[in-house]
Amino acid sequence: MADTRLAKTVSCALTGVDGTIVEVEVNISSEGDDPSYSTVGLPDTAVRESKDRVRAAIMNSGFRYWGKHITVNLAPANVKKEGSAFDLPIALGFLFASRDEDDESLRRYAMVGELSLDGRVRAVRGVLPMASHLSRSGLTGFIVPQENAAEAAIVKGIEIIPVRSLRETFLFLQGALAIEPVHIDHETVFNQPLEYGCDFADIKGQEYARRAIEIAAAGGHNIIMIGPPGSGKTMIAKRVPTILPDMSFEESIETTKIHSICGKLAENQALVTARPFRSPHHTISDAGLIGGGTYPVPGEVSLAHNGVLFLDEILEFKRNVLEVLRQPLEDGHVTISRASATLKFPARFMLVAAMNPCPCGYYNDPTRECHCTELMVQRYLSRISGPLLDRIDLHIEVSAISFQALTEDAVGESSASIKARVNQARLTQMNRFQGRRIFCNAQMESRDVKKYCGLIPETKRVLERAIEKLSLSARAFDRILKVARTIADLEHESGLSAAHVSEAINYRTLDKTYFNH
Repeated sequence: MADTRLAKTVSCALTGVDGTIVEVEVNISSEGDDPSYSTVGLPDTAVRESKDRVRAAIMNSGFRYWGKHITVNLAPANVKKEGSAFDLPIALGFLFASRDEDDESLRRYAMVGELSLDGRVRAVRGVLPMASHLSRSGLTGFIVPQENAAEAAIVKGIEIIPVRSLRETFLFLQGALAIEPVHIDHETVFNQPLEYGCDFADIKGQEYARRAIEIAAAGGHNIIMIGPPGSGKTMIAKRVPTILPDMSFEESIETTKIHSICGKLAENQALVTARPFRSPHHTISDAGLIGGGTYPVPGEVSLAHNGVLFLDEILEFKRNVLEVLRQPLEDGHVTISRASATLKFPARFMLVAAMNPCPCGYYNDPTRECHCTELMVQRYLSRISGPLLDRIDLHIEVSAISFQALTEDAVGESSASIKARVNQARLTQMNRFQGRRIFCNAQMESRDVKKYCGLIPETKRVLERAIEKLSLSARAFDRILKVARTIADLEHESGLSAAHVSEAINYRTLDKTYFNH
């Protein structure tokens, strides 16, 4: 008579940036002559390959590998299972099934972990969103690789049990070994001092660009810098995170989830507390930028969530790659549709772009001769579309730095000083939009623009002349008002004056200078 045994463990899979509970059923049978091992429940290649890792880990941990027919079912069967995180629950299901034990602890603890051939438990991706989901499931604890413990312990409401090996985990579940749950002091981790390694005080001159960057940071506006090579565009962009407001705890959790899924967290890093700065190379694909793939994963725009996405030499990016930026710039998220599922990844970031004015880089430069024809310049600039340009609030010209500015001893204003003004402006905006899912002026909708950017006759006349002269779109009109609102916030003014609107228009003059030949 055939001997058949079954055990069930609990694990977790990822669907986008959220967790999904997975029940791992392991059935062992002695029936028949030819051995077999099958995994069902929409497993990917890494999950199917777990049979070899699990078998070696069990034997090298001193346990007996028993049974001729082994079936592993990952339920629910309609959710795709990816990666090596199911090694540990599968192995433990096998061990308890082979002993014909139905231990209550298997139903109280969820577990994830990749197994090495000698039985050690390796770190896996996405532990934070898994822990966040499991904390609402009623389970007692979550067993994770020791390297992932600090990250998972950020979540409250569930015990985090760190393990180093298969044997250690088995003994813990049997009650033969005590393992203390990991506890994290959230305040200490979150309030660690931020080290950027750069400061706006390093920048010589460029007062116009510094002012525009401050406005952009204060209102969360997208900005593009146009200037010749060596004018300091990249240097300025890298310092933008140093003047952005510190992240809230909720923003930090959101950002850490994405970095956890992509495997971007440093070893034993619990939280991403500094605003991200992502600078992808211009050879990146559209899937690499916004996310995607056969099994969709977040792209660079999501890794820049709550931070800065810097596109250096933006016109060198493929046009189709730039066009996919429209949705995240407008909606703050990316929607990726596949036959099996539609996933949404957060992507609320500040876009900072830089470009040369022409192929040689010296168009309109007063000190260097440009060797490009008008046709060459037009073809070069046509790589960025009008609709995408409309979604960038500030267009500024960054001039070459003069010798006098380079050699002067005066130190520029520090990031801390600029950040203080930015924080004050953001506080004004938080109070203005209290109770709404709007965090800065750049995120205002049309009805908000009408409500908070009221125009007096004088400002109407200024805008009317600008629209006639620059042929601005309706979207550009709204963005001018949003920027003017931020300028007024920096100056602690409740209403918009003609000076505020004129300065905002001044940051759109590149529409005329470069893009409307």
